[in-house]
Amino acid sequence: MEIIELTNISKSYGKTKAIKNASLTVNKGEIFGLVGPNGAGKTTLVKILTGQTKPDKGEVTVLKNNIVKHPVKAREKIGIIPEQETPPSFLNSEEYLQFCAQTRKLTNQTDNIREWLEFLEFKNEKNKLSKDLSRGTRQKLMISQAFFFKPEIVFIDEPLVNLDPLIQRKFKKYLRKYVKKGGTVFLCTHVLSMAEEVCDTVGFINEGNVIKTENVKKLLKQYKNLESAFMRIIK
Repeated sequence: MEIIELTNISKSYGKTKAIKNASLTVNKGEIFGLVGPNGAGKTTLVKILTGQTKPDKGEVTVLKNNIVKHPVKAREKIGIIPEQETPPSFLNSEEYLQFCAQTRKLTNQTDNIREWLEFLEFKNEKNKLSKDLSRGTRQKLMISQAFFFKPEIVFIDEPLVNLDPLIQRKFKKYLRKYVKKGGTVFLCTHVLSMAEEVCDTVGFINEGNVIKTENVKKLLKQYKNLESAFMRIIK
């Protein structure tokens, strides 16, 4: 079942063409990885898919909703973990997650929030203001706000960049459990080893062009590793 459909999308910023006539599909219950070098267009594509940026042309459907025409409706069922952690500086971790629950009109989330604070091992910092948290802890907070309400799909931009190895391992295991229960993950990364380890399908993007999408296991039968595939396909 296709949960994301992107058809002939283009996006420019002034004279810079960030996305060039891109098309791809993502199926329900998989981890899809968009890989490419820095500046390839990964973040712009995620912003389009989550309704934060409008494309200049093309069609975008997420969870059968036209994300361009109905961005708020689509975002009710999706989680977003941006590349830059941006929780409000004047709220502590627990207050921020309670605020997220309220904006989604969810009640009785205290136990659920406590479970996430414990799972990602930052419950001892729950009373610290966000501005006083380390970058790694802020990322844990953003992971929590994206997953705690059990979304149908989560978009993640560079998921492990600030996490220590122990939390990285725990989070990668959680992603597999999440998709086994029917969730879907769309992640952007330039860390190819991470994409090779967790992704079911990868899409290669460079200079705004989605060059190829392919099953990871199939790629690994053709190439030594995802890095070798990346170098051949991108270059």
